[in-house]
Amino acid sequence: MVKDVTALIGRIGIGIVFIAHGWQKFTQYGLDGTAASFEKMGVPLPTLSAWFAAIVELVGGVALIAGVALPVVGVLLALNMLGAWLIVHLPNGLIGEGGAELVIVLGAAALALGFNGGAYALDRVLFKNNKVLNPAAA
Repeated sequence: MVKDVTALIGRIGIGIVFIAHGWQKFTQYGLDGTAASFEKMGVPLPTLSAWFAAIVELVGGVALIAGVALPVVGVLLALNMLGAWLIVHLPNGLIGEGGAELVIVLGAAALALGFNGGAYALDRVLFKNNKVLNPAAA
């Protein structure tokens, strides 16, 4: 039970951060502004990348909190953060201005929680017998 509660707390915390980043791309910067920023940072296909990042972060954050399709969401969020690390943050080192520490932690946490999300997840109810979307299925 403690393991499941701590997994839920982890999903909520990490999910909130992803939701905030996705929401920011949609509302504060707008997708055009996000794409322009991505272009300046050298992100390939900046418009498509902006849409991908915004949707994966916002929807993925909600899904992470709810515990829906956790393995898929965990992988998508981790891939999103891997791209951010390799394309944008890697030249800046690990810590400091533009450092990679946040994207590494978020990606690793999303991946870990995606495959170890605990019992308090909708996957346990919705995908009771599906071993892919519910790794705890018998």
